[in-house]
Amino acid sequence: MYQLVRKYLFKQDAEEIHEKTVHALKQAQDSPWGKRTLKAMYHFQDERLQTKLWGHVFPNPVGLAAGFDKNAEVYHALAALGFGFIEVGTITPQGQPGNPKPRLFRLPAHEAVINRMGFNNQGSFLVAKNLVDYAYADVPIGINIGKNKATPNEEAASDYSKCMDLLYSYGHYFVINISSPNTPNLRDLQETQSLRALIRAVREKARELEMRGIKQKPILLKVAPDMADEQMRDVVHAAVEEGIAGIIATNTTLSREAVQDHPYAEEAGGLSGRPLTGRSTAWVKEIYQEVGDKVPIIGVGGIFTGEDAYEKIRAGASLVQVYTGMIYQGPGIAKQINKKLLQLMARDGFSHISQAIGADASK
Repeated sequence: MYQLVRKYLFKQDAEEIHEKTVHALKQAQDSPWGKRTLKAMYHFQDERLQTKLWGHVFPNPVGLAAGFDKNAEVYHALAALGFGFIEVGTITPQGQPGNPKPRLFRLPAHEAVINRMGFNNQGSFLVAKNLVDYAYADVPIGINIGKNKATPNEEAASDYSKCMDLLYSYGHYFVINISSPNTPNLRDLQETQSLRALIRAVREKARELEMRGIKQKPILLKVAPDMADEQMRDVVHAAVEEGIAGIIATNTTLSREAVQDHPYAEEAGGLSGRPLTGRSTAWVKEIYQEVGDKVPIIGVGGIFTGEDAYEKIRAGASLVQVYTGMIYQGPGIAKQINKKLLQLMARDGFSHISQAIGADASK
């Protein structure tokens, strides 16, 4: 049914459809029957898929990546769609409009999306108000934070610390986002010394807040797929040494190799979707081989099917995230993936999803 609806949706502007979708989810979330209806249609639960990390229970390993619910407005409705966790944001200290429109482009022939949104969000103070009932969500809620566009990299640590100040009371885990290609020079913060300084500042702010009585939260790092092998190894080792609790691999790519025949190939921004599948899985495997015995990995990039998710789990991911896949597969994607995971586990003789983690990544 969604494939028929998609033909109609894809005739309209991509960002307008996104805004309409968020509005519809708000209405469902706020109605006495809306959330129950979504849950009845899309919820799927099986103890064999339950994952425990950082002191939290994830009902299943399939989450929704940051970028969809930028202002933490509809995470309750999204949880009803069957996701095992929801990551909101990216959130910056001050609200900002993001980059000029148009800034979101579908490439259906490649099952891909190019975006250059630029961290458009309402800012930490307003988003915090939307997160006050995060603890009542049915699944863990992650908070993805970034710096404002106007903030120079030399002052980036201050921006991330401001986000922590306002948001640390909420959410189950935090993500330092320095890998988006749509904020000028942001990826420069992946340089090892800059990265170490930033993580130290964020963790120092976290400790300060914990001394005030706020519960400790795991802090993760989201990395880009466009680094050279040596740089990626340096980044993940530095992050682990500085106390990062997990790695999210990967963000969108600047490469256009797989879509160079498309009219949108010259559009600036990060490419996501099917062209990123192999690259992100390869990074998950390499990161797992480097630090998988020290920190969990969340695999993201080009996940459309249960097979895609399972491949990332066998490569070393403890959890996975989708986003572009939902645009192409529809709101039932989490349920479809989780059902397929059970089939694939049975085929391979696994009684629990945890047994599949890293099965293809020899240490």
